[in-house]
Amino acid sequence: MAKKHPDDSGLRQGRAVFTLLLLASQGLGAAAQPQANGQAAGAGAPGGQSASRTVVLGGIMGNKALLIINGNPPKAVAVGDTYLGVTVVSIQGDSAHVAQAGQTRSVRVGEAPVSVGALATSGGASGASSGKIVMQAGSGGHFAGQGQINGKSFQFLVDTGATAVALGLEDAKRMGLNYLQGQQIQLATANGTSRGWRVKLALVRVGDVDVYDVDAVVTSSDMPYVLLGNSFLTRFQMTRTNETLVLVKRY
Repeated sequence: MAKKHPDDSGLRQGRAVFTLLLLASQGLGAAAQPQANGQAAGAGAPGGQSASRTVVLGGIMGNKALLIINGNPPKAVAVGDTYLGVTVVSIQGDSAHVAQAGQTRSVRVGEAPVSVGALATSGGASGASSGKIVMQAGSGGHFAGQGQINGKSFQFLVDTGATAVALGLEDAKRMGLNYLQGQQIQLATANGTSRGWRVKLALVRVGDVDVYDVDAVVTSSDMPYVLLGNSFLTRFQMTRTNETLVLVKRY
């Protein structure tokens, strides 16, 4: 991780103010006219969640991105949260990764708006997912590999006996998960009971396949792997042939 310059936060705040002033001068940051049904502009666009969104990053405030979507008033959105159909996947420096309708884009403070969503694709240039994950068994017959959670890399182990995706405390911190806001639970372990937290993962990616809004549990201890449990696996049709496991996305 690159070291932050001592005045890095001030620079980002300055960029945020500059961006908002620029948008206001162009009329992009103005509040939208009230809709007949009381929805914000863009929330009830044709096609619902599948309609594309125009997203501007007005600034970064800790673990929140200041988003301006379809010209609506700025909204501070935390990593993992969704506003007007757009989910903040991750934040790095003065950039954020946002996702909508199966498409992820990067947007940066002070730069031009980006379009994200189904209508933003053009001729398959966005790199459509194959919808299939193929894994080979390793030593002991286990299926393991590398993936991403909210834009952060992790090592996973497929566990069909786990109800949900499970990850250790250090991995949760590294991925920027606000796990303390999740429901606290008691977990049964070989050494007795321990604390845990139920969370929602905005995006889990394995190979070129993205799965959104995945239930997970953060344990109070560290784990060598992230366990891919049934909250992820049930989104797929699973077929095992000898040492090969094929997951085909169902939804």
